[in-house]
Amino acid sequence: MSGHSKWATTKHKKAAIDAKRGKLFAKLIKNIEIAAKMGGPDPSGNPTLYDAIQKAKKQSVPNKNIDSAVKRGGGLEGGGVDYETIMYEVYGPQGVALLVECLTDNRNRAAMEVRTAVTRNGGTMADPGSVSRLFTRKGVVVVAKDQDGKDISEDDVLEATLDAGAEEVNDHGDSFEIQAEASDVVAVRTALQTAGIDYDSAEVQFVASMDIPVADPAAAGKVFKLVDAVDDLDDVQNVFSNADIPDEVLEQIED
Repeated sequence: MSGHSKWATTKHKKAAIDAKRGKLFAKLIKNIEIAAKMGGPDPSGNPTLYDAIQKAKKQSVPNKNIDSAVKRGGGLEGGGVDYETIMYEVYGPQGVALLVECLTDNRNRAAMEVRTAVTRNGGTMADPGSVSRLFTRKGVVVVAKDQDGKDISEDDVLEATLDAGAEEVNDHGDSFEIQAEASDVVAVRTALQTAGIDYDSAEVQFVASMDIPVADPAAAGKVFKLVDAVDDLDDVQNVFSNADIPDEVLEQIED
């Protein structure tokens, strides 16, 4: 779940669960294939591929899987698949809005599976444009606070990235999320590297322009149920939301 810093923290914890790792690996590999197909298999000349590989490595995807994905996407070996990107717009409990990003080789299958997961879990499909207007494409870079025993502060991040286009820094607890214009994501990432600061991921995401508060634990649980059902689909690559769930409610759900 992306779109709000508290959701990003929760998503990070969920991604670490071993039962989810296979699906997470598959999504990261798909990102690499697409990046290599669109910009070529050389990471030094393809920043999107460079960042897709970096994110996969941070999640412990084996190097051989990464190399194979680069070769397939770049046309250097057989087995590549032609994917298309499709966005579905969804309303969930409490009026929460979801943008569901799919990478699929079968548009009809993706549409049917998303619609089924949404309607069975308390959501409704929205008209095109009704949800997407609530989000803006932003460059998002995530930096861990603890880097080999060295603590990275918000001032460190700001000093390194402000001139590169950083607009906002959100504190996730164990990491910082830097937001910038989509066109500045590579510049922000490069500025961090120049300053000797490692980063976990750098990519373009859809960030909500206005959050919807969900303070009731029961309602928040329903939002999570819907997000989980959609996010678990093989064709779904990302789910973005404008839900704003307080920390204490997140703790109750986790417990």
